Amino acid sequence: VCVGSTYSAQNTTIYTLMLRDAGGNTIPETINIYPVDFELKDGVTAYLSKWNEDGDITVNGKVLTAEERTQITYTDNLSVIISMIGDMIDIVTYALVAFTALSLVVSTVMIAIITYVSVIERVKEIGVIRSLGGRKKDVSRLFNAETFIIGFISGVIGIVITYIICLVINAVVGAAVGITGIASLPFTTALILIAVSVLLTLISGLIPAKLAAKKDPVEALRSE
Repeated sequence: VCVGSTYSAQNTTIYTLMLRDAGGNTIPETINIYPVDFELKDGVTAYLSKWNEDGDITVNGKVLTAEERTQITYTDNLSVIISMIGDMIDIVTYALVAFTALSLVVSTVMIAIITYVSVIERVKEIGVIRSLGGRKKDVSRLFNAETFIIGFISGVIGIVITYIICLVINAVVGAAVGITGIASLPFTTALILIAVSVLLTLISGLIPAKLAAKKDPVEALRSE
């Protein structure tokens, strides 16, 4: 609602005055709420959402129906910012997961190649094992055990290096901005990573181990 004269004429300035500005309307147009922590912020947004819902609510002992309440339009700026930051973190996480998956594939292929080269270089040893009564599955188990040890040791080394890097990052960030614990690796996650390392090495060593088990002991003993 505007008060005052409003007319149009050439070279004439038109002034308008809102009724709220003149003190004729006491209903606020905008209210800014500044909670002191996230718990209170969630309580405020939950209350406003409840206010806008259909159904009756009780305020100070008085029951208000949906028709008696005016819809409140609110904006949670902090949630919008956190959501944007979360989306950016998700994008970076997906990119890192893609690079990590690629590196795991490459490392699996390299372990398979190394195990195959080991089989080629140890043909005579395989012949000796078979000539002394070793079965095919004994030869296969030998190479599988070696790949298991390689995967376990490499996983443990990677976890140890990760913990050291986390300590360094936490010390640097804590000294710079006073925030501690920004980098961490839960113990259960570390165990899962070691298990994944062992599993990948076992998978990569299956084919070379089967090739070693199929070696003819007579031909293996003749090899130089």
